[in-house]
Amino acid sequence: MKRTTWSNKEAVLGVTGSIAAYKACELASRLTELGVKVTPVLTESAAQLVGPASFEGITGQRAVTGMFEPLQNPEIEHIAVATRADLFLIAPATANVLAKAAHGMANDWLSTTLLATRAPILFAPAMNTNMYTHPATQANIATLRARGCHFVGPDNGRLACKTVGPGRLIDPGIILETALILMHSKKDLAGKRVLITSGGTHEPMDPVRYIGNRSSGKMGRALAFEALLRGASVSVVSGPCEAEMPHGADVIHAETAREMAVAVAEQLPSADVFVAAAAVADYRPAELSAGKRKRTGEAISITLEENPDILAGAGSQRRDGQVIVGFAAETSDAVAEGRRKLERKGAQILVANRVGAAGSGFGAEQLEAWLLDDSGRADELGRVRKDTVAQMVFDAVAERLP
Repeated sequence: MKRTTWSNKEAVLGVTGSIAAYKACELASRLTELGVKVTPVLTESAAQLVGPASFEGITGQRAVTGMFEPLQNPEIEHIAVATRADLFLIAPATANVLAKAAHGMANDWLSTTLLATRAPILFAPAMNTNMYTHPATQANIATLRARGCHFVGPDNGRLACKTVGPGRLIDPGIILETALILMHSKKDLAGKRVLITSGGTHEPMDPVRYIGNRSSGKMGRALAFEALLRGASVSVVSGPCEAEMPHGADVIHAETAREMAVAVAEQLPSADVFVAAAAVADYRPAELSAGKRKRTGEAISITLEENPDILAGAGSQRRDGQVIVGFAAETSDAVAEGRRKLERKGAQILVANRVGAAGSGFGAEQLEAWLLDDSGRADELGRVRKDTVAQMVFDAVAERLP
C-alpha cells in the first residue's frame, strides 16, 4: 500500500464526541505512516475523550480544538485548510455532526470548514443503535449522500452502551482504504468494470478431503484494491483463501474450478477487463466418494480429469476493446513458459512468476515476476511486492483500454 502517491496528500481528520474517538488515533497513525499530512481536528466533546497531545505526537501537526484559539500558524486557519485538503475524514462521526453538516450549521471549526471545502468528505458513523436508526439521522445521511458525501460503515455489533446492532465504528483498516481510494488522483479506470479471479480452488475427493494449493489470495486482493484506487467498479470471483477482499469490491465465492468457471462466464460479458489471478486446479477427482475414504493400509489410486480452462475460455470469447490478463506460476523457464501460455490462452497481458523460492509466490508478500504481452514485451520486474505488480498490471491495461 505504501507508494509515493500519498506523500503529496493532505487530509483533515475530524474527531467527534463518540466513545470510539480513541480509534481515530490508529487512523491518524496509519495515514501518517503512508506519508499523508494529517491535520487533526477535535470537537469540544472529542477533546474530553482523547487528548489533543496524542494526535499531535502521532501526526506531528498542531491539533485544532477551537474556533477562536490563538493560531501561530496561519496555514491551519479553516479556509486555508479547506482549500488545500485532499480529503475530509470524519471518524467517528456522531449523530450531532451529521445533523449539523446536513443542515449547514457552522458553529465550530469542523462544521465551518465542512461548508468551505470542496474536497471529498467521508463520514464513518459511530453512535447508539437507536440514534443511528432514528428517522432524523437516516434523513440526514440521505441528504449528505445526495450532496456527494461518502459513508463507510457503521458495523453491526455490541456497543459501549450495551446494545447490539448497527452503530459500531467500522474497522479502521476499512476506513483507511476507503479514504485512500477517495484521495487517489489517478482515475484512469473510472467507468470501467474489472473482473478478477483470486485464491485457489478446492476439488473434493470425499466429504472430508480435497485437492488444493497454497494460494493465499494476496495477489488478487492487491489487484482488486489497485483497480478500486483507479476508479473502477470491481468484482472478484474468489476461491478459498486467507486474504479478505477490500471493502468496495463485489465478492462472489466459489469453491471448485467448475463453480469459478460458471461465475466468470456470468460476469465476463459486462467486464471491460478480466484478470485471471486465481490458482485454479487443472484437474479434479473423476469420482467423488459418498463417504470418507478409510485408511486400509494399502495404496489407493485416484483418477483425475481436466477442469475447465477459465483463462482460455475468456480469451476465446474476448470482444473488441476488452482486455484479458493472465498469471502463470512456474518453477522453471518462467518467461518461456509464460510466453507459451500467453499465446495459447488468448490473453494480451500475462504475469509470469517463479514459485518455489523462499519469500516469493504463494502466501508471500512478493513475487519474482516478468510482465509479458502479445506485442513481444518481456519486462523483468525482479522480486517486487504484489501491490507493485498490481500497479504495473493496470498501467499496462490502461494503455490498451479505449
